[in-house]
Amino acid sequence: MGRILNKTAAERPGVRIGRIDYTNVWPVFFHFPEHLLEEVEIVQAVPTTLNRAMAEGSIHLGPISSFGYAEHYEQYEIFPDLSVSCYGAVHSILLFHKKPLEELRFGKFALPTTSATSVNLLKIIMEKFLEGRPEYVYCAPKLDDMLRQADAALLIGDDAIRASWTRRDVMVTDLGQKWAELTGRWMTFAVWAVRKDAIERWPGVIQSVYQAFQRSKRIGLKNPRPIAERAVAEIGGSLTYWMHYFTNLNHDFGEPQQAGLSLYYRYAHELGLLPRSVPIQLWTNHTVA
Repeated sequence: MGRILNKTAAERPGVRIGRIDYTNVWPVFFHFPEHLLEEVEIVQAVPTTLNRAMAEGSIHLGPISSFGYAEHYEQYEIFPDLSVSCYGAVHSILLFHKKPLEELRFGKFALPTTSATSVNLLKIIMEKFLEGRPEYVYCAPKLDDMLRQADAALLIGDDAIRASWTRRDVMVTDLGQKWAELTGRWMTFAVWAVRKDAIERWPGVIQSVYQAFQRSKRIGLKNPRPIAERAVAEIGGSLTYWMHYFTNLNHDFGEPQQAGLSLYYRYAHELGLLPRSVPIQLWTNHTVA
């Protein structure tokens, strides 16, 4: 995971693609022809690591957290119709808590270090909508340890999924569902971003990569069963669970998803979580016909 980030510049290939180390991106990557493009290497890591690598230029494109895009948007464009989004429950961004949220407005929340988008979504929910001022502490994503030192614990990705199968003694709030209830909007947790300098340097390869992602996504949507079977083998759980999980996730980035993300950015800016307004800048084909 992230092996290429330790290589020297001379050892690195041309275009480096980040891959989030969670199942929520599998439908877009599962049928991606990784070995068809000589100038491409896949780098797998958690969202915060990919955010940093993209900002530094260690990788050139791929899914990064929506908040990571916002922090450095001037360096990026966003691939159209690729994201990790939901309207309602997402099933992998979960807050585990001992009391109702309304009673935890000034409570203590344990947060993971692996995702900026979800952490700041929780802050928007607690501070803007519930008018709370919680205390936040950052912890390793181990639910038992987190709940020993806090009133609530946020988990994301496969850590959240596994915990949801076993912990029945606490309340669970799906942040995607909560956002939809409060705003009536979609929530986008990750976007497929591409660095502007990479677009200028490798326009043809970037176009080919975008087309490969779109093809992989189409195949995955048409037949999610092989993806679900892989998840059962690698993560656990039932085929029924994973079929529902993958068919419930949305990987588009059209007007509804963009509107929801713009609202998220507006609230984050209002709360001081982002220092400036954030435009959504979409990539277009830069190759010459």
